[in-house]
Amino acid sequence: MEKRRYFITGGGTGGHIYPALAVFEELLKLDTTGEMYYIGNKKNPEYPIVTGKKYNFLDVDVFGMPRKIGFRFVIWAWNLFFAIVKSCFYIIKYRPCAIFGTGGYVSAPVIIAGKLLHIPYVMHDCDACPGLVTRKLAPYAKSVSLAFEDAKKYIKNDKIFVNGNPVREEFRTLTRENALKNLSLEDKLTICIMGGSQGAKSINSATVKILKQLLDKDIQVIFQTGRKNFESVSEKLYEIYPEYKNNKNLVFRPYFDDMMSALKASDIVVGRSGSLSLSEICACGAASILVPYPHAAADHQRINARYMEKNGASIYVEDADLTADRLLTTITDLIENSDKLEKLKSCAAKLAKFDGAKNIVEQINSGL
Repeated sequence: MEKRRYFITGGGTGGHIYPALAVFEELLKLDTTGEMYYIGNKKNPEYPIVTGKKYNFLDVDVFGMPRKIGFRFVIWAWNLFFAIVKSCFYIIKYRPCAIFGTGGYVSAPVIIAGKLLHIPYVMHDCDACPGLVTRKLAPYAKSVSLAFEDAKKYIKNDKIFVNGNPVREEFRTLTRENALKNLSLEDKLTICIMGGSQGAKSINSATVKILKQLLDKDIQVIFQTGRKNFESVSEKLYEIYPEYKNNKNLVFRPYFDDMMSALKASDIVVGRSGSLSLSEICACGAASILVPYPHAAADHQRINARYMEKNGASIYVEDADLTADRLLTTITDLIENSDKLEKLKSCAAKLAKFDGAKNIVEQINSGL
C-alpha cells in the first residue's frame, strides 16, 4: 500500500492552531506509516508550537485581508498570489492525498492550491458564525466540519458534520487532582480568570480591583493577564494589594503554556468567548462567566457566548458592563449558590464533544 501524505493547515490564533493540531495527532495515531505536514506561517504562533513537537512544518508567508481597499490591500493580494504558488509547489512536490484546514487566512492559499490541483480537502470552522475563508471555499470541499449546529445555515455543502471542536486527548485523560498538583494548588474551589494569550483589558482591570476580596473568601485564583499586559497589571495589583506575591492561593502569570491544567483545575472560568476556549471549558466541565470581545470579526464571540448561555452553561456579561462590582457580585453569587454552580458545570459537561478529531479523520479518509 502506498504511503499516504496529508497536509494540515491553520494558524494565527489558538482557535485555528489547536484544532488543526488535534487532527494532525489523530492522523498520526491512526496512520502510523503516513506522513503529515503542517503548513503555516513562521511568523505566527503555530511555528514554535508545531516545531516544538518535532512535526514537519512548511512555511507560507501570508497575512489577513485588510478591510479597506488601498495600498495594503494590493500588497495582500500579491502576497496571497505568491502563497498560492508556493502551496502549489508543495502539493506537486509531496503529493498529499488530502488537505485539512481550519479556516482563517493561513489556510486560504493551501486550500485554494488544493482546489486548483484537484486535491480533496476537508474544512473545519470553530465558530457559530463561520469565517470568510470557510464560507467562500466550503462549497468545493469534500466535506465541512462545524463546531456549532447554528453554523450550518451559513455553509453551502451537501456534506456537513457537526463534530464540535477537536480537543486534545489530554482533556479527557487529565484528572483535576493532577491538574491542581501541576499548579501547586490544593483541592478547593478554584477560579480561572483569563483573557486569551493577549489578555483582555476590561477583565484584567476588574480583576485587579477585586482580587484581594476574592482571596479573602479562601478560594484559589488562577489569573492570566496576557503577555503584553502583565507588567502594567502587576504594578496596579501591587498598589492595591502589596501582599499578593505571598498568597499561596494565587497563581498569577502572563500566559500558561499548560492552559489545560489551568482549566481542568477550575470550577469557574472567567474569560472571552473564542470557540476553542469554550470547547475546552466544556471538556473540563467548568462553569463560566463569558465576556465576549466586542470587536471580533462577524461578532462571532457574542454569538458563541449566547449559544453557551442558551444551553445553560454560562453567564453572559457584555464587555461594556463589566465593572469590578459586577464581576465580584457574579462570582460571589456562584460561590454562595452551589446548586447554581453545579447546574452550570453539568450543562457545560453535556456540551463537551471528545470525538471531534476522530470523526474528522474518518471524514478526511472517507473514499480515499
